Amino acid sequence: MANSGARLLIIDDEAQIRKLLSVALRAYHFEIFEASNGADGIRQASTIRPDLIVLDLGLPDESGIDVLRTIREWSQIPVIILTVKEREEDKILALESGADDYVTKPFGMGELIARIRVALRHTAKSEEKPVLDFGRLVIDLSRRMVWVDTKLVKFTPTEYELLRLLAANAGRVMTHRQLLKQVWGGHPLNSDSNYLRVYIGHIRKKIEENPTLPKMILTEPGIGYRFME
Repeated sequence: MANSGARLLIIDDEAQIRKLLSVALRAYHFEIFEASNGADGIRQASTIRPDLIVLDLGLPDESGIDVLRTIREWSQIPVIILTVKEREEDKILALESGADDYVTKPFGMGELIARIRVALRHTAKSEEKPVLDFGRLVIDLSRRMVWVDTKLVKFTPTEYELLRLLAANAGRVMTHRQLLKQVWGGHPLNSDSNYLRVYIGHIRKKIEENPTLPKMILTEPGIGYRFME
């Protein structure tokens, strides 16, 4: 089984949630550790060195965002946020503070398992390969060339950089701000998400079978985009 034996740390103050997650994740052969507050979570993250952390935003001693930022000072362990908060601002703040993904409570266990597997797989592939192969879409990073259905497709330099960034982070949500900063340098003239939407539209026309019903570059409403493998 994929990711069998991976060590997961659950940081959540709700005992019922920890128990639910522990039982379900052990059934998928993950090794589980638990922490009920931020301080213990940070301590265990530094001593156990888990392969992935499931982190609740609402902790009793400090915010999950502060815990995440502390961990990010010394580690790139994948972190999936659990939150009851529906506000887009909370999700964006978590992602831009270093979270790899988020799941909103109440959540389906199948969705969480899928998110965990994507994060672990992305970590295993962290060393950038010269060719990103997604079946009908192939990106040659060394030659900056893209094939769709075996046909070479031309991209403008900006379109290529945006596609490369999304594809290199396949499965992860990239916020509007992250994309604007990394592709355009965060220039104030380019800080409008509508500007980004235009380029995403151009790319979809070149890589999607049906650009009006995209399957590769999905929109996360109000937050950003997710490239699906």
